[in-house]
Parts: sequence; structure tokens; C-alpha cells
Amino acid sequence: MTATGADREAAGSTTRGYWWWERRRSVALDVGLALVSALECGLEGVEFARNTGLPVPLGVGFGLVAGSVLLVRRRWPIAVVLVTIALTPAEMGFLMALVGLYTLAASEVPRRITVVLAGMALVGTFIVTYVRLRQTVAAQDDFGPGDWYVPLVSVFMAVGLTAPSVLFGLYIGARRRLMESLRERADSLERELSLLADRAEERAEWARTEERTRIAREMHDVVAHRVSLMVVHAAALQAVAPKDPAKAVRNAALVGDMGRQALTELREMLGVLRSGDALVAPAAGGGGGGAVPLASVGQAAAAAAASAEDGPRLSELEALVAQSRQAGMVVELSVDGELRPYAPEVEQTAFRVVQEALTNVHKHAAGAKTWVRLAHREAEVAMQVENGPSDAAVADAGLPSGGNGLVGMRERVVGLGGVFVSGPTDAGGFRVSAVLPDGVGGSGPSGV
Repeated sequence: MTATGADREAAGSTTRGYWWWERRRSVALDVGLALVSALECGLEGVEFARNTGLPVPLGVGFGLVAGSVLLVRRRWPIAVVLVTIALTPAEMGFLMALVGLYTLAASEVPRRITVVLAGMALVGTFIVTYVRLRQTVAAQDDFGPGDWYVPLVSVFMAVGLTAPSVLFGLYIGARRRLMESLRERADSLERELSLLADRAEERAEWARTEERTRIAREMHDVVAHRVSLMVVHAAALQAVAPKDPAKAVRNAALVGDMGRQALTELREMLGVLRSGDALVAPAAGGGGGGAVPLASVGQAAAAAAASAEDGPRLSELEALVAQSRQAGMVVELSVDGELRPYAPEVEQTAFRVVQEALTNVHKHAAGAKTWVRLAHREAEVAMQVENGPSDAAVADAGLPSGGNGLVGMRERVVGLGGVFVSGPTDAGGFRVSAVLPDGVGGSGPSGV
């Protein structure tokens, strides 16, 4: 007779200090059964003493002691059944026999032992019943049944006193083991679900981090280049204003145009991010009032930047280089092969690589000569931006740097399955090279 931890918790307070019992209800049940069994055996001990010639008090005391053995049925069910088998010739302990066989069959005792003891109880009951019934029939002269009567009735009595208890105990034991197995499986599933929830939370956190990175990269690419050019033009405007007012006016106009372009691109990006409110349903049970998940924001940002209509194209590379020339940079652009349409993600990434590389030249190599090379190959497009050493005679514009430009370029290129290489040159300059496949494979621009 076993009980699981869940049973103990459901039962409330336990009595672990009372030997082998786990619940007060079990104690009360076993004590009650033992008292009833002892009373039964004590009463049957009177007849046993008369039949054996023993003093009646001795027979009653023997019955009381034997019947009280039922108190230990949960701890030693085999001992209880052996006592009942030993008491079978004395025709004592019928309740103890029923309860003992039930307990034995429902316990974790090996089945072969249960079968052997149940068979011994069956045989003992059959023999005692056969002898007593034969004596009764022989004592009655006016009752003459056939030879079949005594054996058949003995078999029915033996089976009736043993089989129901054993079968019911086997059923209860099997049901208990099934419930324990189901409970263990439920606990196992609960642990697995907890692990899956933890992994899902980790994946969600990873996705949030990726989306934050993507949003930061998109915002950086949209604004940083034009703002950097604005700062360079502003520095040039400050230098030439006293000497050449006409050039200062032109530079001021360029600064205004670039500022307006930067604001337009920033406004478009923020508009796309905010438009996600109407596309994303509120989170279930959330208290944020329908806040847009970060993943949707990142997708909107990427969609806006990679839009086939609004995204930058390689055909705009000439204008990009011209803006740097207007800021005072000496830039040479060379293109190998014929320009052909690429996937929007490829053209956007190629444009952003060149744009960010030129921005870095403005930040870190003022006055350096720069070469921009673009090659349209059979199944790929390659780009390279190389600058020489900075000119000490040109004042540094003092542009701040967050160190994210190269990281962002690498993420974009690798995300499309391309190759990105950057590093200093032997001449003291810096080189940025990237190769992108003609189409987009399994991963998209955000697959970094």
C-alpha cells in the first residue's frame, strides 16, 4: 500500500511520526479493522477452546492476539496472510483473511508471492471446509446428498472466501500504479513545458535583441550619412564665409537640402514604425493597451528600408558620391560591368555599404583621397571603398563615432550570404570590401 507525494499533500496533515502510516485516516482505519478482527477472533476462540479442550480464557486471549495482527497489514502483508493461513484449521479470522489477501494483492509484493500465498489460503480453506462439511453430512442420517455435494460446496466456499479479495486487491493495486504513472507523466510534461517556456522566453529575448539591433542599424544608415555631410559642410561654411560669400551661400543651401532630406527619411521611418499600431492586434491579457511588439516594429523598419519604391538603389550611387565631392572629398568612382536590376535587399545593402564607408572617411580621414569601385559580375555584385591617409592640412570636422558602422555593414552583408572584409592598408589608409550574391538566399536582410 503506497501513496505518492501528491496524495500526501492532498490529504493535508500527515502522521509520519506514527511508524509506517502516512495519514491519520489510515491509522484510524487499520486500528478499527484490527479491533473488529480481534473481537471476531476472540468470539471464535470460545468455540475453538471447547473443541480443543483448552480453557476458554486461553482460547479468547489467543483469538484477541491473533486478530490484532491485522494492525500491521500495510507494513507486513505477507505476515498477516501467513497468520490467516495458520488460523484456517481453527476456523478463526475470516475478516483478517479477506482484508489480508486484499492488502497483499494491492501491495508492491511480487506477483509470484501473491499467487503462492493466495493458493495456500485457497487450499487451506478448501480442506477445512471439506472436512467440516463431510462431518456434518455424516452426522445427519436423514440427509443423503450425492458424492458431488461436499467437494462442490467446498470449492465454492474456498473460491468465495479468497478470489474476490485477491481480484479486488489486484484491481486497486493496478489502478494505483496507473495513477502514479499518470501523475509522474504529468509532472514530467509540466517540467518539459517549463523548459519549453524558458526556451521560448530566451528565443523571444534573442528576437527582441535582434530587432533592437536592426532598428538601430536602419536609423543609423538613414540619418548618420546625411548628418555627417551636414557637419562637414557646416565646417566648410564657417571657413569660407569671410573669404568667399558666394561659396558660403552655396554651402548653406547644400546644408539645408541635406537637412531636409535627412528629416524626410527620418519622418518616413518613424511613420512606418508608428503605422504598426493598426497592423498588430493587442497582446492577450496585456496591460499595455495594444502596444506593438518589438518584432513587428523591426519588421516594419526593415520593410520601410528595403521597400522597392523608396529604398536606395545602385543607380543612385553617382549622386551619393557627388554629395561627398560637394563636401570637399576627392572621390573617384569606377564601375565594371553593366548595371542590371538586383533584388531590393541586395541593392539596398550595397548602397548602404558604400554610404557608410564614405561616412567613415568623413569622420576619420579628413582630406583623404577615396576610391569607390563597383563591379557587376556574373552571379554577384562587389563593392570596395578605399581611402588614403588623411591630410593633416585639413581640419577634422570633429564628427562623433559610436563604432557601429563596420558592425552594421558586416551584419547586412553576412545576412544576405555575402562576404565582408575591412581593415587598414599598407599605405596608411583603410579599405572596406563586400561581395553580395545576385539574389537573396534563405536568409533575408534581417537574418543576422
